[in-house]
Amino acid sequence: MVRAMLTYGGHGAETIGLLLLALVLDAVFGELPWLFRFVSHPVVVIGRVIAFFDRRLNRIERSNRSRLFRGGLTVVILVSVAAAIGTAIHWVAVLVPFAWFLELLLITALIAQRSLYDHVAAVRTALDTSGLAAGREAVSHIVGRDPNALDDHGVCRSAIESLAENFSDGVVAPVLWTLVFGLPGLIVYKTINTLDSMIGHKTPRYLYFGKVAARLDDVANWIPARISGLILFLASFIAPGARPWAALKTMWRDARKHKSPNAGWPEAAVAGALDLALAGPRRYPEMVVNDPWVGEGRARATTDDIGAALRLYVIACLIDAALVAVVLFGVLWVTLI
Repeated sequence: MVRAMLTYGGHGAETIGLLLLALVLDAVFGELPWLFRFVSHPVVVIGRVIAFFDRRLNRIERSNRSRLFRGGLTVVILVSVAAAIGTAIHWVAVLVPFAWFLELLLITALIAQRSLYDHVAAVRTALDTSGLAAGREAVSHIVGRDPNALDDHGVCRSAIESLAENFSDGVVAPVLWTLVFGLPGLIVYKTINTLDSMIGHKTPRYLYFGKVAARLDDVANWIPARISGLILFLASFIAPGARPWAALKTMWRDARKHKSPNAGWPEAAVAGALDLALAGPRRYPEMVVNDPWVGEGRARATTDDIGAALRLYVIACLIDAALVAVVLFGVLWVTLI
């Protein structure tokens, strides 16, 4: 019956219906740990393939030009394979009875709204109950910077910045590309995003090999980042104590200050909504980034600010799901008339 209801509006309605159901399942059950005790998570599989190409093609004795070419070739191969796999799985789901459940599980696994909430909430709990060392350990799972260089306020800012940036990368972008291209679009996006997170760094090893991956990730996240900022702006009308017009003003004024062409949009929206200063100088294991501050508020963020950011995030996720529902009903309505 579920499949019949979803397919009534045509292929597009089926995909959007599965996406909406996946958002609900992810909100309730998270990363489906019962499933991934038996099989590898799709992102883990993607990561292993990227690591294989990195070991074989990114050798230090090769010239920068050669490494740039080989990095680009890695991106082309992996993105093409991801698109082919996504298309094959989708057509199996369409043609084989009950195989749509496999597609539903994959979409659920590749959207990170619940896991992001849990990881950021864990930072707050660690700081409140066990102190700075535990907070540094918890935040090290979600940020790339050197946790040992962070004080309590730095740990709190890092958690909030990660929540804002990954609302775009882990929630809005996967939803958008699933709406536009279905399961193949989702798997391609997650491949691009994982490539960037693994090899898209401005370090001696990856400056050339990961350049194509980093640029492609910038392109893939350009629209989602700006949509994320607008959703957070809307969420700030509902979140207790948030400042919606400050969120909009800060986003418009400060988003471009960020070193990333995309991360500044959701981060600036959160900074304005919560009266914080985010980004700024940051220390990574391999470098120090001397970025300007985003927002005019307090840099001395606290665990209460993490709680406020989490409330804002939950409302933003609900708005995101509501927009998917609106698209679904719109597709069904157009089909009926």
